[in-house]
This record gives sequence, C-alpha cells and structure tokens, in this order.
Amino acid sequence: MFTTIHRWGNSQAVRLPKGILETASLRENDRVEITAEYDRIIIRKATKKHLTIEERFEGYNGDYRCKEADTGGPVGNEEW
Repeated sequence: MFTTIHRWGNSQAVRLPKGILETASLRENDRVEITAEYDRIIIRKATKKHLTIEERFEGYNGDYRCKEADTGGPVGNEEW
C-alpha cells in the first residue's frame, strides 16, 4: 500500500488507512510511540501509561525539604 506525505501546519503528516489501523489494533486517540530506524518509520501502540497530574502527585503531602549535598572540597581552580 502506498500513501503520500502531506503538509499539516508546520509539520508533515501521513494518513493511515482504516485497514492498517485495524490490523495494528489502533484507534483514533490511541497513544503511540514513533521511532525511526535507517529508512523506516515505526509506529507502535504506547506501552507506558500516560499519567495525569493527579496521578503524578498521588501520595505527595506537600512537605518537601531540600537537603544539602556535600560534593567534596574544591578541585583545581575551583576555589571560591
């Protein structure tokens, strides 16, 4: 099957036929991972779940204290 790359705003786009999407078990709005290898573009269904902001901060109680880290003494011309 052949298709053409078209302009879409400032980007380029390829229209994916329904049959290809069905074969790959993909639907509209599915998250996908896109990689390029040599002369190929590979589109896979995303395996990592996209976390919402609420899920990212789940368990965070707002109490965060930054701790100082000792990186050792000055080296070379690092004297302050």
